[in-house]
Amino acid sequence: MRDLRSIWDKLKMVLMPRKDGRNILRDWDLWGPLLLCLLLSLRLSLTAPDSQVATVFTSIFVIIWGGAAIVTVNTKLLGGKLSIFQTICVLGYCIFPLVLASAICLVISSIIARGVIVAAAFGWSVVASMGFLNDVNLGNRKALAVYPMCLFYFIIGWMVLISRSIFELGSTGGAGTKSG
Repeated sequence: MRDLRSIWDKLKMVLMPRKDGRNILRDWDLWGPLLLCLLLSLRLSLTAPDSQVATVFTSIFVIIWGGAAIVTVNTKLLGGKLSIFQTICVLGYCIFPLVLASAICLVISSIIARGVIVAAAFGWSVVASMGFLNDVNLGNRKALAVYPMCLFYFIIGWMVLISRSIFELGSTGGAGTKSG
């Protein structure tokens, strides 16, 4: 129960970003990012073509965990004091707006509406994660640390945007069916 409360507290920090994100960096965990990664993987593989379900599911995991490693290396090279686990924690919790956008896009087929929703979630994720970078002490090199993070969220947002809605599942024209 204590872990669930900690996850909820961190999700609230993402929902209402503040300038002071020190608490999440000191008290990092991997349960929340794992659950959010699993939810996003399940959601995107739910509407993926049958031949790509495993690829989509695996790709989300690789993008999130590999992306966190790349952001960590970049931050370390810029002189930041951040461990891989802290980065996974921050980036993992900050994909929450994109997970919400993927759930909303599940029932919206208009690409324009989906684009607006994903763009808002992308911005929300970036702003939420930038609040945590204040404690990393990068000085005037903060923009160099933000770029790979933005690219990370952009790739995830793009995957949410191009995923199909439940209304588009029936309009495949019978591509996956056998004709006798």
